[in-house]
This record gives sequence, structure tokens and C-alpha cells, in this order.
Amino acid sequence: MSSIRQQDGVIFLSGELDHASVGALREQATHLLREEPATAMALDCSGVTRANSAGLALLLAILRDAAELDKTISIGQLPADMQQMARVCELAAVLQPES
Repeated sequence: MSSIRQQDGVIFLSGELDHASVGALREQATHLLREEPATAMALDCSGVTRANSAGLALLLAILRDAAELDKTISIGQLPADMQQMARVCELAAVLQPES
């Protein structure tokens, strides 16, 4: 099971990020982004237990949605498997520019 929640300008993702879960998570993330007054936010992925390419697509969609709302998001606690996928797909600099 996967979930998303927001607290104090931080969006927390947890569970499995796969084709079955990312559609609903994206809708929820968009709602959270719209409701949050802060323009600088964080996305904490420490609770992600497993992810595939759909999980990476979700992160990219959240970044894009935030930019459309004139918000910035820094992604933190990206699990090792997602970091590896990001490197292979040449997305590491996009998802974690400070790395």
C-alpha cells in the first residue's frame, strides 16, 4: 500500500510506487501542492519501500506540477534503488541537483 501526506511544507511519500499506485498519488500530490501556501517545499521519500519507472515518473510529475504553481520542491531521502534508476535514466541531476 502506498500513501502521501503533507505536513509543514513537506510531502511524505511511502509504500510502493508502481503503475497501480501512482495515478492516485499524483492526484493527491497535485491537491496538496495547490493547498500548501509555501513556495519552497520538500518531498521526503524515506518511506518508499519499492519503486519502478512509474515511481520516477511520479516524482517528475510532482516537480512539473510544482513548477506550474511557481513552487520549488527539493527531493530528499531517495531510496538507493530509485537513485540507481535515476542515474541509469540520466535523471539524477533533475531529481537531486545537489547530489
